[in-house]
Amino acid sequence: MEKFYVYVLSSKKDNSWYIGYSSNLESRIIQHNSGKTITTSRKMPWEIIYYEVSFNKADAIAREKYLKSGMGRRYLKNRLKNQLHF
Repeated sequence: MEKFYVYVLSSKKDNSWYIGYSSNLESRIIQHNSGKTITTSRKMPWEIIYYEVSFNKADAIAREKYLKSGMGRRYLKNRLKNQLHF
């Protein structure tokens, strides 16, 4: 069964976040940190701070879209408040 990961990266440069999804999380993080992803190359290095697993691509895409919304970002800040010291 194929897995899809929705993930949140934090830039060590400016603490900004990047939210995405992938079927190969390790490979995708390597791409982000090697500068092969245009949208994240200027804020390297990145570290993973959160991820979720889904077994359906459409569900992963919908979850990524939600986490990028205002409500989703509030959810993440609340979910990660102890980790990120908000």
